[in-house]
Amino acid sequence: MADGPLIVQSDRTVLLEVAHPQAETARHELAIFAELERAPEHIHTYRVTRLGLWNARAAGHSADDMLATLDRWSRFPVPASVSIDIRETVNRYGRLVIERDAEGALVLRGSDPAVLAEMAKNKRIQPLLIGHPSPDTYVIDAWARGHIKQELLKIGWPAEDHAGYTPGTPHEIDLHEDGWTLRPYQRHAVDIFSEGGSGVVVLPCGAGKTLVGAAAMAATKTTTLILVTNTVSARQWRDELLKRTTLTPEEIGEYSGQTKEIKPVTIATYQILTAKRKGQYAHLALLDALDWGLIVYDEVHLLPAPVFKLTADLQARRRLGLTATLVREDGREGDVFSLIGPKRFDAPWKEIEAQGFISPAVCYEVRVDLPPSDRMEYAASADDERYRLAATAHAKIGVVKDLVARHAGEQILVIGQYLDQIDVLSEALDAPKITGATPVDEREELFAAFREARLPVLVVSKVANFSIDLPDASVAIQVSGSFGSRQEEAQRLGRLLRPKSNGHTASFYTLIARDTVDQDFAQNRQRFLAEQGYSYTILDAEGIAAA
Repeated sequence: MADGPLIVQSDRTVLLEVAHPQAETARHELAIFAELERAPEHIHTYRVTRLGLWNARAAGHSADDMLATLDRWSRFPVPASVSIDIRETVNRYGRLVIERDAEGALVLRGSDPAVLAEMAKNKRIQPLLIGHPSPDTYVIDAWARGHIKQELLKIGWPAEDHAGYTPGTPHEIDLHEDGWTLRPYQRHAVDIFSEGGSGVVVLPCGAGKTLVGAAAMAATKTTTLILVTNTVSARQWRDELLKRTTLTPEEIGEYSGQTKEIKPVTIATYQILTAKRKGQYAHLALLDALDWGLIVYDEVHLLPAPVFKLTADLQARRRLGLTATLVREDGREGDVFSLIGPKRFDAPWKEIEAQGFISPAVCYEVRVDLPPSDRMEYAASADDERYRLAATAHAKIGVVKDLVARHAGEQILVIGQYLDQIDVLSEALDAPKITGATPVDEREELFAAFREARLPVLVVSKVANFSIDLPDASVAIQVSGSFGSRQEEAQRLGRLLRPKSNGHTASFYTLIARDTVDQDFAQNRQRFLAEQGYSYTILDAEGIAAA
């Protein structure tokens, strides 16, 4: 395209002109295989990474598809070096295959002798191999299926896993489609997962990830272990399964800090799985308590590091990861790829919004001036104290009150990171609060009151970031957050994206202390949402008060 919205550079970065009339279409196609790095007002910078290319390849996109996207939207010819590099990187995926031989042994097979020789001489891979029966085949130690995939990815040769899965103990599960049906993208996600047997489905919050999990369970019809972020999420999963499937209460168990039930479908928290007693993981027996045929990882981007090690030993079981974003703040996206599986399905947020399945949303960054005394305290503080001072600035409290008044009659979430700030907000707004210290039963009562509009304003900590179903929340006011966490920004906007019964457009406000690290971190937090097509309108706090 002579006047396209993209400029592809030889260092594998891609510039997107935001104001271009075809920028949105180009962005959606580009995001399949490229990661957003910077998102200022006019030009967004993406980078084509190896993992991004391999995830796209695993999801069914060929090198020709990706190069066609760049050629179609690029203002100038794509550098030959980039085209060659993309094609060669994509073609690395699947050159090595893990499968079973005629006797059922686990083997690594490859058609390129040089690749096999490189792999076999690697010091971390060599101990995992226990035989070399033919020039194109190595036998893998039975326990090492997950570990060898991790190591192969590190040296740039991701293996395609065709070794199959244990069927698990059969258990009859069907969807109970009474007055509802799976949406086309949900059905497509389940079909693609069922073909591969492991991998990650990426859908925005409010797009029905739990239903994809339920439909996957109905497709596999086997005992299932579901791993979730917290007890509230576990109970919401239980309620959804009882509502949407033929499962009965007697078939679903909760395994958490409070309850230890093992049933054909067991819902466990990540916390209990990683809990230690005398230096040992005390609940590892849960992983082998039943012959699980499917393991579902909810919010897979939050998978605690110890669970990766445990998952490496579960490669014979079908694994489904569910998430709104594959961004991990610890950089371990490669371990998700190796151990849970590659990205199988990814639906752009704006695309699902256009179909009417999630609510439209408008994002605002409200910049607040610190009074002179606070500005001087900030300037004189140590670096590690500055973010807290800026994020918890008292000047934000009045702005929150103005925004709550501006949206009177709507369901409003006020979100903070720091407990003392949450206490102040709760008192200033005369609204109840939910933090990690709030008992589970009280949390559920408050969430229920909010859902039923008996409670218009709720002040919450990061415990409400994940897996909380608040369909009629139409306003979120983010007063402080976890530094520059992109995944948290996505989760918090996601709280608003479930379609509204009243048809309201969602409003997402982020309050920023001007000219501080609070503003710097906000730019990083917004990167993921910019990739999904959401832009931030900058507002001045004084204008909020005057409106």
